[in-house]
Amino acid sequence: MTLVWRPGNNAITDPDALIYIDKVEKADGQNLEYDVAKAINDFVVGCKNDGIWDAIKASSILAGARTLNGALVPLVGTAPTNYNFVSGDYDRETGLVGDQSTKYLATGLLDNSQPQNNFHLSAYVLDPGGATSGWIGAQSSSFLLRSGGNTFNSRNRSSVNNAIAGVVYSSLPYLAGVSRTESANYMERIRQQSFTVSSLSVAPNNEELQVFKSAGSFASARLAFYSIGESLDLAALDTRVSALITAIGAAIP
Repeated sequence: MTLVWRPGNNAITDPDALIYIDKVEKADGQNLEYDVAKAINDFVVGCKNDGIWDAIKASSILAGARTLNGALVPLVGTAPTNYNFVSGDYDRETGLVGDQSTKYLATGLLDNSQPQNNFHLSAYVLDPGGATSGWIGAQSSSFLLRSGGNTFNSRNRSSVNNAIAGVVYSSLPYLAGVSRTESANYMERIRQQSFTVSSLSVAPNNEELQVFKSAGSFASARLAFYSIGESLDLAALDTRVSALITAIGAAIP
């Protein structure tokens, strides 16, 4: 017998989580399993305890919901605009997959809507996709992508690409992210490892931030979460998102 969350269940305590769960269930036309709802609640509570929740300005959990419409309900911010994704692209446990051609999400959030030296991007990657697979970002100064072979490229208000060579893409899943708190450098994180990148910041452009498309490249990746906003502790976010997606996978029959 599958337990199902209902309003008033005392294990779902956070008001932001309650609002989000209610919206997802309305979009799905069906209640979530209790343990899926609890995983979402625990994630929100954990982010607040870590002091990273308020830094997130746009985010969707691209897993857990019963339908694609439910998965596109925003956890924070406005709903992304769906370009060409269909229900067959979505899996409740592993997220949404791109086609490296026409499919992407437009967040409605501009790159220059956040402070130049106070900014983060993240994506939870289940499959990195083919070479030159743009995960999240804009055309120019802020993005995350796989760029051929085993190279992870990023910019965070940067004028040049910054790469980490030798990333073992078979070691999945992982959070990929960048966070800048000052003009001289920013942090990269991938596969539970953090790196300091020496890269002077530049003013971001008036460009929309997109998911499954960045730096002009579409993604064939499979992603289960994304976030955009002010700078935050990427290691803390990594821990919380990893626990969330693991718990969702365990909760789905």
